[in-house]
Amino acid sequence: MIPAADEYGIDLSISDGEIDRLLDVTPDDVDAADALTFSRNVFIPLTTACRYTCTYCTYYDVPGEAELMSPDEIREECRIGADAGCTEALFTFGDDPDDRYTAIHEQLAEWGHDSIHEYLREACEIALAEGLLPHSNPGDQTREQMAEVADVNASMGVMLETTADVRAHSGGRRKTPGQRLNTIRNAGELGVPFTTGILVGIGEGWRDRAESLLAIKELHERYDHVQEVIVQNVVPNERSEFEQPDLGTMRRTVAMARAALPEEVSVQVPPNLSPARELLDCGVDDLGGVSPITDDYINPEYEWPALRELGEIADSAGVPLYERLPTYDRYLPEELRREGFDGRVADPPANGGEWLPAPVRERVAAADAHGRRFRAVARREGPLSIPEP
Repeated sequence: MIPAADEYGIDLSISDGEIDRLLDVTPDDVDAADALTFSRNVFIPLTTACRYTCTYCTYYDVPGEAELMSPDEIREECRIGADAGCTEALFTFGDDPDDRYTAIHEQLAEWGHDSIHEYLREACEIALAEGLLPHSNPGDQTREQMAEVADVNASMGVMLETTADVRAHSGGRRKTPGQRLNTIRNAGELGVPFTTGILVGIGEGWRDRAESLLAIKELHERYDHVQEVIVQNVVPNERSEFEQPDLGTMRRTVAMARAALPEEVSVQVPPNLSPARELLDCGVDDLGGVSPITDDYINPEYEWPALRELGEIADSAGVPLYERLPTYDRYLPEELRREGFDGRVADPPANGGEWLPAPVRERVAAADAHGRRFRAVARREGPLSIPEP
């Protein structure tokens, strides 16, 4: 039984047979992708406050030390990112800051906001105005919290991490797999193109990895909303005692992800944390969001690769590299989708709306320089794309 699944009404039908079949998968059982993609982003850590204290995480700050970016700071970061040719504003913060963070809540109130999600909405609106498409990753969210910001996001995300009950999540304030799965389900019900993934090396076992991937698959098959799954290894840091998984473990796990997930769901590895070159033949087709101007605030000790290095990674596999938007091709409306797209177009979203909400669609379709940049990237004509010779 997945911890807290009953509490959140998560009904999954993952059989032992499915898990066993996935455990038999090796890198030889999957094909390498015929192209690689990435998104050029600016990383904006809205606040470092978080209700959880996961033992592998260096992102959160304790009460009294946590920071909250101001609207002016957000606007400046977005302007710098747009000027640098980024298309995505990646907004992150720790899960909904609890009552211990009195200074954070007092500052939000001073700025006229009742909650961090209400402030996130303002931040997303700033990003759109300055020429970036928001992708928000604010941790666990209730349906109401996600609905408050869904229409100003090109996509959203949260890492499932694992369906196992692991010591890494221990403490008085612990995240549960049921909460994470509930967030992924909320995204499906609200029609939000979604990113999720698993974290390898935090105390989970092979069966847990298989179960986690199959849980993501089952929710995607209900809502058709998962656009990519990240397979991320834990890395050593000042708070973590976990060892980085070896190459053999990562190769097998990535291959399992590729075998478990439908073809339309991308498999991503972060090139600043993982040996991407050695994983490409295991089914990787995306290198994630990479920033030319900001740090990886989740893993600050591990710098982004230079954008030219992404081209070298693609060259090593003999495949083209394309810049993409934070919304994958199959979720774009037909008038914005590139010619020659031969993948499966996403089914209509469960909420009866559109996958690309009106404010984002209007931003992409705008006649200004930012709109032209978005449309060029959507056509795979972005300045950093390296097409086939």
